[in-house]
Amino acid sequence: MRKVLSLFLCLCIGIVTLHAQTYSLLIKGGHVIDPKNGINGVMDVAINADTIAKVAKSIPEKQARQVVQAKGMYVTPGLIDIHGHVFYGTESDHYLSNGFAALPPDGFTFRVGVTTIVDAGGAGWKSFPTFKNNVIDHSQTRVLSLLNIVGEGMRGGPYEQNTQDMDAKMTALVARGNRNYVVGIKVAHFSGPEWTPVDRAVEAGTMANIPVMIDFGGSIPPLPIEELFMKRLRPGDIYTHTYALLNGRESVVDEATKKVKPFVWEAQKRGIIFDVGYGGTSFNYSQAIPSLKSGFFPNTISTDLHTGSMNGSMKDQLSVMSKFLNMGMDLPSVIKASTWASAQAIKREELGHLSQGAVADIAVFSMREGDFGFFDKTGYKVKGKQKLECELTIRAGKVVYDLNGITDPIVLPSAPPAKH
Repeated sequence: MRKVLSLFLCLCIGIVTLHAQTYSLLIKGGHVIDPKNGINGVMDVAINADTIAKVAKSIPEKQARQVVQAKGMYVTPGLIDIHGHVFYGTESDHYLSNGFAALPPDGFTFRVGVTTIVDAGGAGWKSFPTFKNNVIDHSQTRVLSLLNIVGEGMRGGPYEQNTQDMDAKMTALVARGNRNYVVGIKVAHFSGPEWTPVDRAVEAGTMANIPVMIDFGGSIPPLPIEELFMKRLRPGDIYTHTYALLNGRESVVDEATKKVKPFVWEAQKRGIIFDVGYGGTSFNYSQAIPSLKSGFFPNTISTDLHTGSMNGSMKDQLSVMSKFLNMGMDLPSVIKASTWASAQAIKREELGHLSQGAVADIAVFSMREGDFGFFDKTGYKVKGKQKLECELTIRAGKVVYDLNGITDPIVLPSAPPAKH
């Protein structure tokens, strides 16, 4: 009888304890930066299943089944990289469209706090089904698409010069039919004096009610970016590779005077979104330093991730963010340009914040102090004292990356891809 009573009491205690554990996971004592909600201070963040349940000053640990001790660390929404290349594959002569130069997202996102990545133009309307089947549907990272105005996508060479394959109607049709995944239209790599790629992309974007991202240049003499910003693009359209200095492309900073051109300021006020899009050759300190010194900051920070950039001066999202931090951009602004502002740019405002009821995509960072070197494609080097490092990434409520085992208990990730 005593054994039965003892078992009954143990069962009751277990039920009460389980009932008391309101949350599946609790991030305790971190410095929360949530730009959308104006939060910048030490707070706790509680998660229930795949959803943000509560952000408050003090939430008891006993209410959670899993606890992350984040004292001395920064807690932010999961980062959103709006310019990457993840339509990886094994096809020769396919460049960033089911080719060898793109990268599988899950191997390069979670370890730097990125929970959402936008493939910028790898797939066109013809190749989007392959991209969705092979990459989007098999990734835990939320993978979205800026659909290339070229039907073949970003196959390189003559494929991207073929104006006959720039079909606004078909591009818009595929975009509208895949609204959960397609967040914009992309123009890239076109060489020539024609405005055809831009005009067709804007036409498709207007029909589908989504923005256009422009990777612009390749004409000698260069096409005027003032006309691009003021006459061709709409407010909300995105200009990527903002700080590039490339032959055949007009720069935003006058190299002679080291001043941001007046119409560039006006374009930003008009609503043109200026994106970093760092890339392999698309970032120069000679453009970025005078821009930031004058107060011309990027709206969004992104990587242009691919095999040609990840082992060069770009490396990853946190490396790019750290560069802007060390150039004088404050940390909340850097976080905003990598989360909430990016979500707004792609019209996915359910992302990029820690509001109650939002999907629980979260990153936890430490700020390393030391002597660091940040260089660009020319070899110009800037020394810095701070560098962001990802400690933990949570995607849809599940820990998908834990650098130093700060989760208690530790549960190794083995879940199927999260729903997008």
